[in-house]
Amino acid sequence: MCSLERFKIDLKGLTDEAKALDYSLDDAFFGALDDAQVQGGALHVSGSIRKAVGFYELLLHTEGTVRIPCDRCLDDMDQPIEAESRFVVKLGAENSEEDDVIIVDETEGMLDTSWLIYESIVLAIPIQHVHATGKCNAAMTQVLEELSADRSGDAESTQAIDPRWEALLKLKG
Repeated sequence: MCSLERFKIDLKGLTDEAKALDYSLDDAFFGALDDAQVQGGALHVSGSIRKAVGFYELLLHTEGTVRIPCDRCLDDMDQPIEAESRFVVKLGAENSEEDDVIIVDETEGMLDTSWLIYESIVLAIPIQHVHATGKCNAAMTQVLEELSADRSGDAESTQAIDPRWEALLKLKG
């Protein structure tokens, strides 16, 4: 089990210098978040957080592969991703997200970056994710071809046309 404590940043303890961030993510990270969209992966996250006047700027660069289900055959597949993310963080009365600004409760002063990292990973995954041609599960591909609407449409066009419709086709021609 992965501890998400290492992803928490004490904003009140930051100095004016940028603090470097460096994380290696694996299956344990995705298991700790309990989300079904990403099954696992191997990613490297690097970035920095710096204190500015009235806010904090968090920059993240994520690179690696995630394991997600294929849209066509439902088998797991490795999807390479790369993402750049920028977040503006401010201290406020309570935790919230407003207009691309993350508000952290100033009494606590702790920013949990684990979910921000996860969201940037999910947003970097292409909308359609399928195996390369010929890499899908062969049994599932065969079933899809048998049940395909295109194939059943071809079968209808080869059937004999009702004689009443044939007469109308002659008029049309």
